[in-house]
Amino acid sequence: MATETATARAPNLNLCAILSESKRIINAHSRHFLALSVIFLLPLSFSLVVFPTLFHLILTPNNNNNSRVHILIRYTLLTQTPQTPQTLTQTTSPPPPLPFSLPLLLFSLPLLLFSLFLFLFSLFSLATITHSVFHGFFGRPVKLLSAITSILTSFTPLLATTIVSHSILSSISLLLPLLLQSIHLLGFKLSYSSPFFLFPFSLLVILFIFFLLYLRVSWTLASVIAVVESTWGFAPMKRSAALMKGMKWVGVSSLFFFGSLEGILLWSGSVLTVGYDGGAWKDWAFVVQIVMTSTVLMLLLLYNTAANTVLYMYCKAVHGELALEIAEEFAWEYISLPFDDGKVPHVVSVVHV
Repeated sequence: MATETATARAPNLNLCAILSESKRIINAHSRHFLALSVIFLLPLSFSLVVFPTLFHLILTPNNNNNSRVHILIRYTLLTQTPQTPQTLTQTTSPPPPLPFSLPLLLFSLPLLLFSLFLFLFSLFSLATITHSVFHGFFGRPVKLLSAITSILTSFTPLLATTIVSHSILSSISLLLPLLLQSIHLLGFKLSYSSPFFLFPFSLLVILFIFFLLYLRVSWTLASVIAVVESTWGFAPMKRSAALMKGMKWVGVSSLFFFGSLEGILLWSGSVLTVGYDGGAWKDWAFVVQIVMTSTVLMLLLLYNTAANTVLYMYCKAVHGELALEIAEEFAWEYISLPFDDGKVPHVVSVVHV
């Protein structure tokens, strides 16, 4: 009966239903999810919004004097170059402009540390929020300490699954450039303006994009499965592809909904740097815009993670896997009618707190 009911309701499952259920769970434990968001998501969203701004402000020279990066590089070059009378006299004149690659080398280590920070905090937020939404779906008590300690058991499966999935997607993305490079190495000359090249190449690019989108949607639940079922590597990806059968349009709508909104926010954060110089952080309007953008992005990341967890539960219901878990969770609230005789008990009522 539970399987038939879930299957009958499957066509009514859409993004609005998933967002509504996610909102219900988050509102039921508002202070818990607010604490998780402030601890893990707010630093993540603030860094994503602020870093392009800081990078632009640092690398853009001021009108009155050179940037501190250029001064530091010039100082390094002068101290490492043998000083001759000719070079000593030339130091009084303005030095020539330096190539752009030197500031990038100077920022390579901070960029690496920043990427590592984003990667770790994204995994921490996925582990804690997925754990909380999963338990909140069943009405279980959701505690902050339990959610944070779940990182210890979820981090390794989540890390392995993320590395495997991103490695596969990155490798597939490089196939097209490698194909063009191989054609050049074989001695074939390509006319990029020729319609005989543009049409098949454009068609090939479209096919690659759709194939990557198909894999991305099929693996939507991989991170949730890695946290909830404690599997890692290819297993969560195969499991996600199996659960997403019949629910791929919901996954596509969720991907485009959150992806477009998050992309717009990040783009607006980078646009804020236009017209500002090094004293932008003294402008209260600029700071308020940064804070508001970071807060909205934090909420989008929270609902995105919660929606994926709710989608995982709905996919299990569609495939008839959730009935047994509900029966075990709320066994004391079930009533077996006398005429069942060994069949699956008819669910009369379930109080969902």
